[in-house]
Amino acid sequence: MILRDVKAPIQMAARAAAVAMLCAALSIGQSIAAQANDQKAGEIKEHIVQVQSKDDVADAGALFTPPEKISKPIAVIWIHGATLNFYSPTYLAISRGLAKRGYTVITGNTRMHDLGNVEAWPGGKRIRGGTYWGIPSEQVRDIAAWIDFAEGLGFKQVVLVGHSAGANAVREYQAQTQDPRVAGLVLASGDVRPDTRVPPAEWVSKAKQFIADGKPEELVQGPFLSAATFLDILNRPPEFKDFLGALSTNAGVTRIQCPLLVFLGTNGDVGNEEDLEQIKSSIKRLPTGPSRVDTALIQGGDHVYDGQEERVAQVIASWSDKLLSANTERSGTPKNP
Repeated sequence: MILRDVKAPIQMAARAAAVAMLCAALSIGQSIAAQANDQKAGEIKEHIVQVQSKDDVADAGALFTPPEKISKPIAVIWIHGATLNFYSPTYLAISRGLAKRGYTVITGNTRMHDLGNVEAWPGGKRIRGGTYWGIPSEQVRDIAAWIDFAEGLGFKQVVLVGHSAGANAVREYQAQTQDPRVAGLVLASGDVRPDTRVPPAEWVSKAKQFIADGKPEELVQGPFLSAATFLDILNRPPEFKDFLGALSTNAGVTRIQCPLLVFLGTNGDVGNEEDLEQIKSSIKRLPTGPSRVDTALIQGGDHVYDGQEERVAQVIASWSDKLLSANTERSGTPKNP
Protein backbone atom coordinates (compact mmCIF):
# COMPACT_ATOMS: atom_id res chain seq x y z
CA MET A 1 0.00 0.00 0.00
CA ILE A 2 2.79 2.42 0.89
CA LEU A 3 4.54 1.68 -2.40
CA ARG A 4 1.39 2.45 -4.37
CA ASP A 5 0.85 5.73 -2.51
CA VAL A 6 4.39 6.86 -3.33
CA LYS A 7 4.33 5.62 -6.91
CA ALA A 8 1.10 7.33 -7.97
CA PRO A 9 2.26 10.95 -7.52
CA ILE A 10 5.58 10.11 -9.17
CA GLN A 11 3.76 8.78 -12.22
CA MET A 12 1.48 11.83 -12.29
CA ALA A 13 4.46 14.14 -12.09
CA ALA A 14 6.21 12.26 -14.89
CA ARG A 15 3.16 12.54 -17.13
CA ALA A 16 2.83 16.24 -16.37
CA ALA A 17 6.51 16.78 -17.18
CA ALA A 18 6.16 14.91 -20.47
CA VAL A 19 3.20 17.04 -21.51
CA ALA A 20 5.06 20.22 -20.56
CA MET A 21 8.09 19.14 -22.60
CA LEU A 22 5.91 18.38 -25.61
CA CYS A 23 4.13 21.74 -25.44
CA ALA A 24 7.46 23.51 -25.09
CA ALA A 25 8.90 21.62 -28.06
CA LEU A 26 5.94 22.58 -30.25
CA SER A 27 6.10 26.25 -29.21
CA ILE A 28 9.84 26.50 -29.80
CA GLY A 29 9.51 24.66 -33.11
CA GLN A 30 6.86 27.10 -34.30
CA SER A 31 9.25 30.01 -33.95
CA ILE A 32 12.14 28.15 -35.57
CA ALA A 33 10.01 27.05 -38.54
CA ALA A 34 8.75 30.55 -39.17
CA GLN A 35 12.23 32.08 -39.03
CA ALA A 36 13.60 29.48 -41.43
CA ASN A 37 11.08 30.67 -44.01
CA ASP A 38 11.74 34.39 -43.39
CA GLN A 39 8.27 34.80 -42.00
CA LYS A 40 7.08 36.55 -38.88
CA ALA A 41 7.00 34.31 -35.83
CA GLY A 42 3.62 32.66 -35.41
CA GLU A 43 2.55 32.52 -39.05
CA ILE A 44 2.92 28.76 -39.09
CA LYS A 45 0.51 27.60 -36.42
CA GLU A 46 0.80 24.36 -34.46
CA HIS A 47 -1.90 22.79 -32.33
CA ILE A 48 -2.45 19.59 -30.40
CA VAL A 49 -5.57 17.89 -31.76
CA GLN A 50 -7.58 14.75 -31.08
CA VAL A 51 -9.96 12.47 -32.94
CA GLN A 52 -12.26 9.65 -31.92
CA SER A 53 -12.44 6.48 -34.00
CA LYS A 54 -15.77 4.82 -34.66
CA ASP A 55 -14.95 2.20 -32.03
CA ASP A 56 -14.30 4.95 -29.46
CA VAL A 57 -10.51 5.00 -29.41
CA ALA A 58 -9.14 8.50 -28.78
CA ASP A 59 -6.07 9.41 -30.86
CA ALA A 60 -3.93 12.51 -30.29
CA GLY A 61 -2.01 14.36 -32.96
CA ALA A 62 -0.53 17.67 -34.07
CA LEU A 63 -1.85 20.06 -36.70
CA PHE A 64 0.54 22.30 -38.65
CA THR A 65 -1.15 25.15 -40.52
CA PRO A 66 0.79 27.26 -43.05
CA PRO A 67 0.19 30.97 -43.62
CA GLU A 68 -3.07 31.45 -45.50
CA LYS A 69 -1.37 33.24 -48.37
CA ILE A 70 0.61 30.11 -49.33
CA SER A 71 -1.87 27.45 -48.17
CA LYS A 72 -2.60 24.68 -50.68
CA PRO A 73 -5.93 22.88 -51.11
CA ILE A 74 -4.72 19.47 -50.02
CA ALA A 75 -3.64 18.21 -46.58
CA VAL A 76 -0.89 15.75 -45.71
CA ILE A 77 -1.56 13.12 -43.05
CA TRP A 78 1.48 11.39 -41.55
CA ILE A 79 1.05 8.04 -39.74
CA HIS A 80 3.86 6.89 -37.44
CA GLY A 81 5.83 3.65 -37.37
CA ALA A 82 6.16 0.97 -34.69
CA THR A 83 7.26 2.15 -31.22
CA LEU A 84 6.88 5.79 -32.33
CA ASN A 85 4.20 8.48 -31.96
CA PHE A 86 2.90 11.70 -33.50
CA TYR A 87 5.45 13.92 -31.75
CA SER A 88 8.61 12.02 -32.69
CA PRO A 89 11.22 14.70 -33.45
CA THR A 90 11.83 13.93 -37.12
CA TYR A 91 8.08 13.82 -37.79
CA LEU A 92 7.69 17.30 -36.33
CA ALA A 93 10.59 18.63 -38.41
CA ILE A 94 9.20 17.10 -41.61
CA SER A 95 5.75 18.52 -40.84
CA ARG A 96 7.21 21.99 -40.34
CA GLY A 97 9.10 21.65 -43.61
CA LEU A 98 5.87 20.80 -45.41
CA ALA A 99 4.03 23.67 -43.74
CA LYS A 100 6.71 26.08 -44.99
CA ARG A 101 5.88 24.82 -48.44
CA GLY A 102 2.17 25.54 -48.07
CA TYR A 103 0.84 22.19 -46.88
CA THR A 104 -1.40 21.71 -43.89
CA VAL A 105 -0.06 18.66 -42.07
CA ILE A 106 -1.61 16.31 -39.55
CA THR A 107 0.70 13.88 -37.80
CA GLY A 108 -1.55 11.52 -35.90
CA ASN A 109 -1.36 8.62 -33.52
CA THR A 110 -3.11 5.35 -34.14
CA ARG A 111 -3.85 2.76 -31.48
CA MET A 112 -0.43 1.25 -32.30
CA HIS A 113 1.63 4.17 -30.98
CA ASP A 114 4.67 3.57 -28.73
CA LEU A 115 5.66 0.19 -27.29
CA GLY A 116 2.48 0.09 -25.22
CA ASN A 117 -0.39 2.34 -24.20
CA VAL A 118 -3.87 2.25 -22.72
CA GLU A 119 -6.29 3.19 -25.49
CA ALA A 120 -9.63 2.98 -23.70
CA TRP A 121 -11.47 1.95 -20.55
CA PRO A 122 -14.90 0.78 -21.82
CA GLY A 123 -17.02 -0.34 -18.90
CA GLY A 124 -13.99 -0.08 -16.63
CA LYS A 125 -12.03 -2.63 -18.67
CA ARG A 126 -8.58 -1.63 -19.87
CA ILE A 127 -7.82 -1.97 -23.57
CA ARG A 128 -4.11 -1.82 -24.35
CA GLY A 129 -2.54 -0.65 -27.57
CA GLY A 130 0.93 -0.04 -28.95
CA THR A 131 3.46 -2.28 -30.67
CA TYR A 132 3.24 -4.97 -27.99
CA TRP A 133 -0.54 -5.07 -27.42
CA GLY A 134 -2.32 -3.26 -30.26
CA ILE A 135 -4.23 -4.99 -33.05
CA PRO A 136 -2.64 -3.70 -36.29
CA SER A 137 -5.59 -4.53 -38.54
CA GLU A 138 -7.85 -2.30 -36.44
CA GLN A 139 -5.88 0.90 -36.97
CA VAL A 140 -7.65 1.47 -40.29
CA ARG A 141 -10.34 2.99 -38.05
CA ASP A 142 -7.87 5.51 -36.70
CA ILE A 143 -6.72 6.47 -40.19
CA ALA A 144 -10.33 6.97 -41.26
CA ALA A 145 -10.84 9.25 -38.27
CA TRP A 146 -7.87 11.41 -39.26
CA ILE A 147 -9.10 11.72 -42.84
CA ASP A 148 -12.53 12.68 -41.51
CA PHE A 149 -10.78 15.30 -39.37
CA ALA A 150 -9.01 16.75 -42.41
CA GLU A 151 -12.31 16.83 -44.28
CA GLY A 152 -13.83 18.70 -41.35
CA LEU A 153 -11.12 21.33 -41.81
CA GLY A 154 -12.34 21.82 -45.38
CA PHE A 155 -9.93 19.54 -47.26
CA LYS A 156 -11.61 17.38 -49.87
CA GLN A 157 -8.40 15.46 -50.56
CA VAL A 158 -5.34 14.32 -48.64
CA VAL A 159 -1.94 12.83 -49.29
CA LEU A 160 -1.72 9.86 -46.93
CA VAL A 161 1.81 9.09 -45.70
CA GLY A 162 2.85 6.09 -43.63
CA HIS A 163 6.31 5.66 -42.15
CA SER A 164 7.81 2.22 -41.49
CA ALA A 165 5.05 0.03 -40.01
CA GLY A 166 2.74 2.97 -40.68
CA ALA A 167 3.34 2.37 -44.39
CA ASN A 168 1.69 -1.04 -44.00
CA ALA A 169 -1.19 0.63 -42.20
CA VAL A 170 -1.92 3.28 -44.84
CA ARG A 171 -1.53 0.99 -47.82
CA GLU A 172 -3.84 -1.59 -46.30
CA TYR A 173 -6.34 1.15 -45.43
CA GLN A 174 -6.45 2.36 -49.01
CA ALA A 175 -6.54 -1.17 -50.44
CA GLN A 176 -9.57 -1.95 -48.28
CA THR A 177 -11.46 1.31 -48.74
CA GLN A 178 -10.38 2.90 -52.04
CA ASP A 179 -11.12 6.14 -50.21
CA PRO A 180 -11.68 8.80 -52.93
CA ARG A 181 -10.42 11.47 -50.54
CA VAL A 182 -6.90 10.01 -50.78
CA ALA A 183 -5.33 11.83 -53.71
CA GLY A 184 -1.97 10.14 -53.24
CA LEU A 185 -0.37 7.44 -51.12
CA VAL A 186 3.20 7.69 -49.79
CA LEU A 187 5.16 4.77 -48.31
CA ALA A 188 8.15 6.04 -46.34
CA SER A 189 10.65 3.32 -45.40
CA GLY A 190 7.97 0.67 -45.27
CA ASP A 191 8.34 -3.00 -46.19
CA VAL A 192 9.51 -3.20 -49.79
CA ARG A 193 9.95 -6.97 -49.87
CA PRO A 194 7.34 -9.70 -49.35
CA ASP A 195 6.94 -11.08 -45.86
CA THR A 196 7.71 -14.79 -46.22
CA ARG A 197 8.63 -15.43 -42.60
CA VAL A 198 7.27 -18.58 -40.93
CA PRO A 199 7.30 -18.31 -37.13
CA PRO A 200 8.22 -21.32 -34.97
CA ALA A 201 5.28 -23.62 -34.32
CA GLU A 202 5.68 -23.24 -30.56
CA TRP A 203 5.09 -19.47 -30.81
CA VAL A 204 1.86 -20.05 -32.70
CA SER A 205 0.74 -22.78 -30.33
CA LYS A 206 1.44 -20.65 -27.28
CA ALA A 207 -0.41 -17.65 -28.71
CA LYS A 208 -3.46 -19.75 -29.54
CA GLN A 209 -3.43 -21.23 -26.04
CA PHE A 210 -3.37 -17.77 -24.48
CA ILE A 211 -6.37 -16.79 -26.61
CA ALA A 212 -8.22 -19.98 -25.64
CA ASP A 213 -7.49 -19.24 -21.98
CA GLY A 214 -8.92 -15.74 -22.29
CA LYS A 215 -5.52 -14.08 -21.99
CA PRO A 216 -5.06 -12.17 -25.27
CA GLU A 217 -2.70 -9.64 -23.65
CA GLU A 218 -0.17 -12.23 -22.47
CA LEU A 219 3.18 -11.74 -24.18
CA VAL A 220 4.44 -14.59 -26.35
CA GLN A 221 8.14 -15.06 -25.59
CA GLY A 222 10.08 -14.96 -28.84
CA PRO A 223 8.30 -12.31 -30.86
CA PHE A 224 7.62 -10.56 -27.53
CA LEU A 225 4.16 -9.49 -28.66
CA SER A 226 0.84 -10.14 -27.07
CA ALA A 227 -0.97 -13.24 -28.27
CA ALA A 228 -3.66 -11.13 -29.95
CA THR A 229 -1.10 -8.88 -31.67
CA PHE A 230 1.03 -11.79 -32.85
CA LEU A 231 -1.90 -13.72 -34.33
CA ASP A 232 -3.30 -10.62 -36.03
CA ILE A 233 0.01 -10.12 -37.83
CA LEU A 234 0.33 -13.82 -38.60
CA ASN A 235 -3.17 -13.96 -40.09
CA ARG A 236 -2.82 -11.00 -42.44
CA PRO A 237 -4.22 -11.89 -45.89
CA PRO A 238 -1.59 -13.22 -48.32
CA GLU A 239 -2.13 -10.29 -50.67
CA PHE A 240 -1.03 -7.93 -47.88
CA LYS A 241 2.09 -9.94 -47.07
CA ASP A 242 3.19 -9.60 -50.70
CA PHE A 243 1.59 -6.20 -51.07
CA LEU A 244 3.77 -4.88 -53.91
CA GLY A 245 3.45 -7.99 -56.07
CA ALA A 246 6.98 -9.39 -56.07
CA LEU A 247 5.74 -13.00 -55.96
CA SER A 248 2.10 -12.90 -57.01
CA THR A 249 -0.34 -11.09 -59.26
CA ASN A 250 -2.90 -11.19 -56.45
CA ALA A 251 -1.22 -8.37 -54.56
CA GLY A 252 -2.73 -5.71 -52.35
CA VAL A 253 -1.36 -2.95 -54.55
CA THR A 254 -3.75 -4.01 -57.32
CA ARG A 255 -6.50 -2.43 -55.21
CA ILE A 256 -4.73 0.93 -55.12
CA GLN A 257 -5.86 3.32 -57.83
CA CYS A 258 -4.38 6.64 -56.72
CA PRO A 259 -0.76 7.66 -57.43
CA LEU A 260 1.89 5.99 -55.26
CA LEU A 261 5.23 7.31 -54.00
CA VAL A 262 7.74 4.99 -52.32
CA PHE A 263 10.94 6.32 -50.79
CA LEU A 264 13.80 5.01 -48.65
CA GLY A 265 16.88 6.36 -46.92
CA THR A 266 20.31 5.31 -48.17
CA ASN A 267 21.87 4.71 -44.75
CA GLY A 268 20.90 1.38 -43.25
CA ASP A 269 17.27 1.49 -44.26
CA VAL A 270 14.88 -1.34 -45.18
CA GLY A 271 15.86 -1.51 -48.83
CA ASN A 272 17.92 0.00 -51.62
CA GLU A 273 17.70 1.35 -55.16
CA GLU A 274 17.36 -2.16 -56.60
CA ASP A 275 14.31 -2.73 -54.41
CA LEU A 276 12.72 0.46 -55.71
CA GLU A 277 13.32 -0.62 -59.31
CA GLN A 278 11.85 -4.03 -58.48
CA ILE A 279 8.73 -2.38 -57.09
CA LYS A 280 8.16 -0.42 -60.29
CA SER A 281 8.70 -3.45 -62.53
CA SER A 282 6.51 -5.69 -60.36
CA ILE A 283 3.61 -3.24 -60.33
CA LYS A 284 3.96 -2.67 -64.06
CA ARG A 285 3.22 -6.33 -64.81
CA LEU A 286 0.12 -6.46 -62.60
CA PRO A 287 -3.34 -6.33 -64.20
CA THR A 288 -4.36 -3.25 -62.18
CA GLY A 289 -2.70 -0.87 -59.80
CA PRO A 290 -1.83 2.75 -59.03
CA SER A 291 -2.36 5.34 -61.74
CA ARG A 292 1.34 6.12 -61.44
CA VAL A 293 4.30 4.94 -59.35
CA ASP A 294 7.22 7.12 -58.30
CA THR A 295 10.22 6.28 -56.14
CA ALA A 296 12.94 8.29 -54.43
CA LEU A 297 16.07 7.80 -52.35
CA ILE A 298 16.83 10.13 -49.44
CA GLN A 299 20.60 10.50 -49.60
CA GLY A 300 22.14 10.20 -46.15
CA GLY A 301 18.80 9.29 -44.65
CA ASP A 302 18.52 6.66 -41.94
CA HIS A 303 15.27 4.91 -41.09
CA VAL A 304 13.80 7.97 -39.37
CA TYR A 305 15.54 10.57 -41.62
CA ASP A 306 17.45 12.20 -38.77
CA GLY A 307 19.17 15.25 -40.24
CA GLN A 308 17.41 14.84 -43.60
CA GLU A 309 13.97 16.14 -42.67
CA GLU A 310 14.07 19.06 -45.11
CA ARG A 311 14.91 16.70 -47.96
CA VAL A 312 11.96 14.46 -47.05
CA ALA A 313 9.64 17.47 -46.86
CA GLN A 314 10.83 18.62 -50.28
CA VAL A 315 10.29 15.18 -51.86
CA ILE A 316 6.74 14.92 -50.52
CA ALA A 317 5.89 18.54 -51.36
CA SER A 318 7.22 18.34 -54.92
CA TRP A 319 5.31 15.11 -55.54
CA SER A 320 2.13 16.56 -54.05
CA ASP A 321 2.53 19.66 -56.20
CA LYS A 322 2.38 17.42 -59.25
CA LEU A 323 -0.86 15.88 -57.97
CA LEU A 324 -2.34 19.35 -57.57
CA SER A 325 -1.20 20.34 -61.04
CA ALA A 326 -2.71 17.19 -62.57
CA ASN A 327 -6.00 17.79 -60.73
CA THR A 328 -6.09 21.37 -62.00
CA GLU A 329 -5.53 20.27 -65.58
CA ARG A 330 -8.26 17.63 -65.37
CA SER A 331 -10.78 20.05 -63.89
CA GLY A 332 -9.90 22.79 -66.35
CA THR A 333 -9.52 25.28 -63.51
CA PRO A 334 -6.98 28.04 -64.25
CA LYS A 335 -3.82 27.78 -62.22
CA ASN A 336 -2.98 30.45 -59.68
CA PRO A 337 -0.59 33.06 -61.13
